[in-house]
Amino acid sequence: MEDPGLGFDVLASSLRADARDLDVFLEVVALKFSGALPQAVLVEHEGGLLSKKRVKRVALQLGDHRYELARGRQGVEARRAHVVRGMTLKTEIVDVEQWIDELVQRLQAHAQGSEQARLALTRLLG
Repeated sequence: MEDPGLGFDVLASSLRADARDLDVFLEVVALKFSGALPQAVLVEHEGGLLSKKRVKRVALQLGDHRYELARGRQGVEARRAHVVRGMTLKTEIVDVEQWIDELVQRLQAHAQGSEQARLALTRLLG
């Protein structure tokens, strides 16, 4: 029987590999997570008409935690927020590596608590 944690390790490794090219990272995260967890993901775009449309911000809401990536002046900014009843109580900027680790841990916990989330994450993991 396959170790369920192994799939999350593969996901974390995949995200780290994608993070090496920050221009592509937001696009990949938006595509992967909006396909697997559309009800939990918000994707904002910028550009359009005369310029190439690209992802500006991705936010994943998992329980009372929100994980965001956004295009900043110095590359990608990663944030973690604690949200209760729609109110953001605390937002912290974290480095991308920490963001990936915490997101994967939260996804794993989310999958254990919800059959629908588990099936969605199975699609995400391949």
